[in-house]
Amino acid sequence: MRIRIVDAFTDRPFAGNPAGVLLLDTGSSGSYDAFPDDSWLQDVAREVNLSETAFAHPLPAGGEADWALRWFTPATEVDMCGHATLATAHVLHTTGAATGTVRFAARCGILSATAHEDGTITLDFPVSPLTPLEVPEGVAEALGAVPLSVLDTGEHIGDLLVELADEATVLGLAPDLRALAAHSKRGIIATAPAADPAGGHDFVSRCFFPNVGIDEDPVTGSAHTALAPFWSARLGRSELTGLQCSARSGRVRTALRGDRVLLTGRAVTVIDGELNARP
Repeated sequence: MRIRIVDAFTDRPFAGNPAGVLLLDTGSSGSYDAFPDDSWLQDVAREVNLSETAFAHPLPAGGEADWALRWFTPATEVDMCGHATLATAHVLHTTGAATGTVRFAARCGILSATAHEDGTITLDFPVSPLTPLEVPEGVAEALGAVPLSVLDTGEHIGDLLVELADEATVLGLAPDLRALAAHSKRGIIATAPAADPAGGHDFVSRCFFPNVGIDEDPVTGSAHTALAPFWSARLGRSELTGLQCSARSGRVRTALRGDRVLLTGRAVTVIDGELNARP
């Protein structure tokens, strides 16, 4: 069984966010549920030990989606993941298993990924609804910075979106991850406007997800389903570029389309090998 490691939201190896990708054949005559046992999927994700491992199998022709897709961190299954979806679409297109637009059936609904001639891939995801909150007690202390605003991001990603004063504050964060875990289902998205609008990005972010076993996620596509509407409202533009300034770093181009958001980036396969532990 082939397993690949793909760096997503980057055009070079060892940057962006790495994801494991396994294309399965268990669903060729079945339904969305035709995956191996959850325990095996979780064991593989734990062995791969990346922020997410994606598992996909083909669906019968004529339905609303072409592939079923699930994502596991080393600790648990998640409802939505952008970078591992981009990685999966990259594998499908580079191996010839798909062309053009691929539709995925996932826990958060129907998603699509469209490959372009320039090598980029655009994901079509639902916008995460934003609800302003009073700054929860203890968040500033856990994060190590004073929030300007805090918003809930809804059920699919389950984060707190925390606006900070400036890019330097985001870059300098060294949060208490154990304390952060008490404040959301998944974790915290910390964000601020770009220090230099001419620097190729409009806003920055870092993402800390201790509740799903990820101290800091390198580049988080799903977080941009909340970051895009937040910064589009602030900056008055529907199309923006976000820089996730983790150690690996990566850029996500965003475009609001009603209740959907388009996330565009590149990906590169770094490892292509064989998984010997079959389900």
